Amino acid sequence: MIENMISVGIDIGTSTTQLVFSKITIENTASFASVPRIKIVDKEVIYRSDIYFTPLLSQTEIDGEKVREIVEMEYKKAGIKPSDLSTGAVIITGETARKENASIVLKKLSGLAGDFVVATAGPDLEAIIAGKGAGASILSKNESKVVANLDIGGGTTNIALFQNGEVIDTCCLDIGGRLIKLQENTQRINYISPKLRKLASDINIDAVEAKAMEIQQLRAITNKMAEVLEEVLGIRKSTEALKYMLTGQDLKRNYKIDYVTFSGGVADYIYSESDENIFRFGDIGIILGEAIRKSSMMKSFQIKKPQETIRATVVGAGSHTVDISGSTIHYTKDLFPLKNIPIIKISEDIELQEHTRLSEDLREKIKWFHQEGNEQQIAVAIKGVKNPSFKEVNSISQELVKGMEDFLKTAYPLLVVVENDMAKALGQTLYNHLSYKKDVICIDTIGVENGDYIDIGKPLANGRVVPVVIKTLIFNS
Repeated sequence: MIENMISVGIDIGTSTTQLVFSKITIENTASFASVPRIKIVDKEVIYRSDIYFTPLLSQTEIDGEKVREIVEMEYKKAGIKPSDLSTGAVIITGETARKENASIVLKKLSGLAGDFVVATAGPDLEAIIAGKGAGASILSKNESKVVANLDIGGGTTNIALFQNGEVIDTCCLDIGGRLIKLQENTQRINYISPKLRKLASDINIDAVEAKAMEIQQLRAITNKMAEVLEEVLGIRKSTEALKYMLTGQDLKRNYKIDYVTFSGGVADYIYSESDENIFRFGDIGIILGEAIRKSSMMKSFQIKKPQETIRATVVGAGSHTVDISGSTIHYTKDLFPLKNIPIIKISEDIELQEHTRLSEDLREKIKWFHQEGNEQQIAVAIKGVKNPSFKEVNSISQELVKGMEDFLKTAYPLLVVVENDMAKALGQTLYNHLSYKKDVICIDTIGVENGDYIDIGKPLANGRVVPVVIKTLIFNS
């Protein structure tokens, strides 16, 4: 059995809105008498949209109707109807995710096709999606290196660190190319973000709206922005500026970075010089790229150009896999189908440390999806143990319950995805540790990664297996 499916990725960012359509080829690789095992055998981007400035009604509100018009126009140009789509993702990223009506825009767009992954990506999740979409995770896996990807857009710089293909650290800074917007054909400020105003003040530059700026002053500001990036990467001593430019936690910096890659709209002006009007976009994006290109980062690290730069996030928003769980699953109640559940994966290194750090790592990663107090269903993924002893199952269960203490207060079931064949024993033990008061779903023989979303269908084969769709927000595996 070979089947082709069409997927769409839509990214509404601080600066730009864009789409890609992809063709996904899936095939049943199992023998005739076996349980079906459907895998992706090929994926191809078949259409890339034009890149549009994200339409805004004000500095705090997205123009949802204009965004929808852009999306519908690109559908027509691509010759694709919503009914042609099997899956896809709509992601609002960067400063745009903080806009007042972001959730309303998502709801409008999600109606254009079937079951989309619809998410306002928090900065950590955006960093992961962009880093994988750029190809940094594959680079780290193929070369067994630590790779830092800096996705520099209009409003934020999202940084993800990958080691052997797995995410080991993330952070986000309010550094981007459209944090200062300039009047057309002038250098008079139309808009400046509060943090950029403070950063400019730190170097004795009074940058306020309606004020005309000298090119030297704007370059001084972008040079300071580049210095803050040097601080976060550990090649310059941390200052107060780094603290207030961060939107959340700092990088741990307890590892050696082998390669650095840049993606996002600013990236193209890091890798090559611009021979056109540097203010043609009405912002500081081009001179920010130039400042980074001339910074110490370029000499302190081995710089690699990724597979994708400006399209890293949107190219990352469309492919999926379909699979069947193992036959040793456990669920306390038939709550299926479950759709568009984000994955939080515990790294294998942490699992190997006698599970003592599992709860701590889990507690930190849950914050990726519980942004500004918004609760949602999540799934925890672990490698698990082959032929585990009761002691090992019990230990993993205790750490999972401990790490999900806050989540367990919600009305959602505890959902665990295990790669090794141990779901029945683990699920039963979890249910016991929760005093049989919390619904538990535990499935196995499913491999997922951070940044994936999972759909779980109604049980098959007399309840022994469940069909699983893994919506992978990357396009590089």
